[in-house]
Amino acid sequence: MEALVKKYQQKFKKVRDEMNRWDDLQSRLLSQFRNVSSIIERLQVLQDSKNYGALNCVDNIVDTVLRKQMESLEIILVSMKKTMEEFHRIVLSIEKIHGDSRQQIKGGSGKPSAKQLQQRIGIKPSLADCLDGLMVLYDMHHSEYLLKKSVVSALPALTFKPSASDLCALQQLLVDQPNIPKEEVQSIFDVIFAEEIC
Repeated sequence: MEALVKKYQQKFKKVRDEMNRWDDLQSRLLSQFRNVSSIIERLQVLQDSKNYGALNCVDNIVDTVLRKQMESLEIILVSMKKTMEEFHRIVLSIEKIHGDSRQQIKGGSGKPSAKQLQQRIGIKPSLADCLDGLMVLYDMHHSEYLLKKSVVSALPALTFKPSASDLCALQQLLVDQPNIPKEEVQSIFDVIFAEEIC
């Protein structure tokens, strides 16, 4: 049983690595979102030729500037899509780790009883703690991925009907990561790696 718990702790280390990648992607996504928001907020100002002053003497200045801004917007939206694909890969990875862990218990030759699943050896976590922790981490990241996906998919609609308050609210959703409470994540890792803390 102790050997199995050690295997699960290795799985949690892989999940922690994935979560570190998630944090890097979160920073990238926020930067991309801020860049998209800046362009969207500029578009209305750039459409009005009165805002160009002396530059109005340049042929097609409004169309040229708008086209360049739309090209930049498109490039960033494509980058955001790639970032979202990377988030999705992390979710799938955590799901696979959890699925493999469940299978390991179900398919093993010495399948543990319900009592053995709850059994603790010293301060080590029980197998149930490990499985439950993996499931919770998967659920958190899956829900957060779906929220991010819906926020990112709302951006193109705001391009032609910009609203500063909507952009601000969407950005705050991304910043907060409401589905991944840091204290809860930390408490899961505290339980799994209790002996390392002592």
